[in-house]
Amino acid sequence: MATRTIRGPQLARLLADWRGAGPEYQALARALSGLLVDGRLPLQLRLPAERELAVALGSSRTTVSAAYRTLRQRGFLRSRRGAGSWTALPEDHRLTPAGLLTRYDEAELLDLSFAAPAAPDVLPEAVAEAAEELPRYASAHGYFPMGIAPLREAVAESYTARGLPTSPAQIVITSGAQQAYDLLLRLLTGPGETVLIESPTYPNAPEAARAQRLRVASYGLGPDGWDAELLTDTVRQVRPRAAYVCADFHNPTGHVMPAEVRSRLVAAAHAAGAMVIVDETFAELTLDTAADPLPPPVAAHDRHGRVLSLGSMSKAFWGGLRIGWIRGPASLLIHLAASRAATDLGSPVLEQLIAVRLLARREQVLDGRRHAFAQARDFLAAALAERLPQWRFRLPSGGVGLWLELDAPISSALVRAAEAHGLRLAPGPRFGVDGVLEQYLRLPFTLPQAELACAVERLVAASEDVHTAPAAEWPPSLVVA
Repeated sequence: MATRTIRGPQLARLLADWRGAGPEYQALARALSGLLVDGRLPLQLRLPAERELAVALGSSRTTVSAAYRTLRQRGFLRSRRGAGSWTALPEDHRLTPAGLLTRYDEAELLDLSFAAPAAPDVLPEAVAEAAEELPRYASAHGYFPMGIAPLREAVAESYTARGLPTSPAQIVITSGAQQAYDLLLRLLTGPGETVLIESPTYPNAPEAARAQRLRVASYGLGPDGWDAELLTDTVRQVRPRAAYVCADFHNPTGHVMPAEVRSRLVAAAHAAGAMVIVDETFAELTLDTAADPLPPPVAAHDRHGRVLSLGSMSKAFWGGLRIGWIRGPASLLIHLAASRAATDLGSPVLEQLIAVRLLARREQVLDGRRHAFAQARDFLAAALAERLPQWRFRLPSGGVGLWLELDAPISSALVRAAEAHGLRLAPGPRFGVDGVLEQYLRLPFTLPQAELACAVERLVAASEDVHTAPAAEWPPSLVVA
């Protein structure tokens, strides 16, 4: 396989405003290692020659040479005379179970890069019941490309209860909503075709599309959410093969798409020949009992088989249970299940049985989640209003996080500084399709209140650092959930 390379002008665009306090070569080395540990540069990528990068950056070759030397000394670069330099991972770094880059001797951090709760108390009970039922499946081959029948029935019933009549034939079980999205992209699109994605959005949505060599077009959400006319005009003009939206407690803003916008989006997609992929992983997390009920699901407006809905156990139940699903036209899902063999032959049976048992306790678990999240949201909002009143946010009626508007475009710098104070965050640009959103930060409220209080104090310290001096290291934020 040919060595992957990046040209000088391409790398210069990624580096953007790399200059900072201190010697230029140190600032360049920090910026380059930051791109690597943040996942925007892959390992074993050949970097441009020193002269080429110097020209692209408008800097001197001496600066680039010193930066490369610094990276080699730190283990982020491997060089061979006459052949070039490749990105690498320092020997004293590793990937944690969460998928984050960290040093072996690094103290445990308070991690708010994930917007997901711990497992519910009923999980061990559900696991025990599932284990008792497993022998009934163990006598057969164990492959269920569409999922086991009891789980498909349970998921179908949940849609029917939301006012969207659904049969088990319209459900395919997947290994999480991310795999569901990836499978749909593989089925619906081909290299070079366009996917329309909101901005801000769930970070792995545009990354999965680019991994399949798709073109990513964006639609920007305003302060109040979706503009129906602008959204439908974008669909008509871009004519994407698929559009990805999060209509219920949007990740990360918390907005809820109005019924009128849902209807017009589906109509515009039909006219443009596009499919609509709706991420519903937060749909059950309404936190305000006095809030208006959610509008009918986007699929309720579908008359032509254009809408595919994604769900997951991760946010309402537990991320460690890798169970998700797709709701859509039965005929299309049969093709999806058949094409799935290229990646896997079905989700693990035991995990599916556990999911069935947890869904049987749905209201018990969800009532506890909603109560705890609502209290944590209000606690976090009050703490931020008191300690960081210059930051603005809208209190969402559901979901699992706040979308903060900072007092300056300092998100990435703030996250770097927070790492030094033992706090791991995901910067605003991680949620932008085009790497913008430097004035925003997502702050989940899925942790206990004591940890949230500690997080706010560390944020205050990081904010003070940012306004006095830049942080020296880039935070390890390869994975966001």
